[in-house]
Amino acid sequence: MSERDPGRVPEPAAGPAPTPDPLPGAGPAAVSELGFGPRLQAAMARRGPLCVGIDPHPALLSAWELPDDAAGVERFSRTVLEAAAGRCAAFKPQVALFERHGSAGMAALERLLAEAAAADVLTIADAKRGDIGSTMAAYAQAWLADGSPLAADAVTLSPYLGFDSLRPALDLAAVTGRGVFVLALTSNPEGAGVQHAGDDGDGGSVAGRICAAAADENAARRSADGWGPVGLVVGATVGAETIRRLGIDLAAVAGPLLAPGYGAQGAGVAEVAATFGRAVPAALVSSSRQILAAGPAAADVRAAVEATVEDLRSLAPAG
Repeated sequence: MSERDPGRVPEPAAGPAPTPDPLPGAGPAAVSELGFGPRLQAAMARRGPLCVGIDPHPALLSAWELPDDAAGVERFSRTVLEAAAGRCAAFKPQVALFERHGSAGMAALERLLAEAAAADVLTIADAKRGDIGSTMAAYAQAWLADGSPLAADAVTLSPYLGFDSLRPALDLAAVTGRGVFVLALTSNPEGAGVQHAGDDGDGGSVAGRICAAAADENAARRSADGWGPVGLVVGATVGAETIRRLGIDLAAVAGPLLAPGYGAQGAGVAEVAATFGRAVPAALVSSSRQILAAGPAAADVRAAVEATVEDLRSLAPAG
């Protein structure tokens, strides 16, 4: 056992502590009253631009002295929620790491999403779904429909069967007041082979066309004073030179920009500021390993969250 906890792995509280400072429009009953974009803006303005990844990797479960099963995943996830609720803008559970434990793992994810909603915490299901026709409609119903046990505030989507193949999710998110984050410029180096294809320096690349399509969606759906429901995934490690070379204007998207790559993947505040430029107010910075490595004690995870929020404070507030 660890020196910090020689007797046992700490049990999380029976449920996450109530959010001390509720956000306007938060909670499942108010989802359709205020769209996802404005709700996320309010959360970022109040709590900073941090999204805490809930990634129960086998190695982290082992480091936390938890079993690599659905029960261990649930204890891990609830500890993170307890530690960080009210201290970050959103949580992003990595769906694959629940799914690997079958129906019990997915049931643990359902309970996590319900507890987060009860605590007025925004959630982004990192599922990266993408398909066509009735299959895409089924994915949309699973992750974005009122009453679905897997409904989150937003879900990540893959557009590589064509951006408009995501239409069922785009339309349902608009109806239910939820959001989507479409993969555009991801932080993995392999992504460039597809995402940079067609580069003409004037937004003609695959990534540029995805960004333009997201901007068109938001122009049609956003409120006068808030972001639209369509966000993009843009890695914090992509770099300003790539954005410039591809001729992409991230600020024109008028939606949130989910930025993985911060912390353990090498990006810091300077890299986030450089990559996003004048779009930095829309950057929702995702961090998981750097924060989760502080566990298993909830107090230590909480301290890591607070330190990260303080580190990100120099970025412009959401507006």
